[in-house]
Amino acid sequence: MSGQKTVTPSAQSIAEAIKASKTRGLPPLEKWNPPFSGDIDMEIRRDGTWFYEGTPITRPGLVKLFASILWREGDDYFLVTPVEKVGIRVEDAPFVAVDFEAEGTGLEQALTFQTNLDDIATAGAEHPIRVMRDEETGEPSPYVLIRRNLEALIDRKSFYRLAEIGAHHEGWFGLWSGGTFFRVIPSDELPDT
Repeated sequence: MSGQKTVTPSAQSIAEAIKASKTRGLPPLEKWNPPFSGDIDMEIRRDGTWFYEGTPITRPGLVKLFASILWREGDDYFLVTPVEKVGIRVEDAPFVAVDFEAEGTGLEQALTFQTNLDDIATAGAEHPIRVMRDEETGEPSPYVLIRRNLEALIDRKSFYRLAEIGAHHEGWFGLWSGGTFFRVIPSDELPDT
């Protein structure tokens, strides 16, 4: 996205997005193929805060509106309307999983996550959990797929709670949800407690 011109979303594109957000469910972004109009000065920080021109967007409804038209292609993120596609920056993941509920145990366990924008997703084959580890520090960054190809960073307090209900399976410590085992760390790398 570097080297692209900076643009401001047009009134028409915002009106189209508002109209789309009032329809049932999420807008059909995969059916829209508008031309790329350039980048806008919008960023989603690692803590889930949205910024426009360096100022936090504090209206939850407006953030949810923008999130409803968020699209990812590779490592690039865009806001997409029927008439316009503009690039934005995302520091890590566009959402933060701020809480979860666990029901059942083992193969029958279901982990249902809630994001900072009230999205709900139950981890499983369609909503996998993955953990990346910092190459220098080994610090884990856990994610869950929320929708389309947009992930949520699982916040620290939730990750600690998940670690308490984790299990060992085939040489790995991880989490069961939706009949799927999600690897977190090799069992032999866990410190003795």
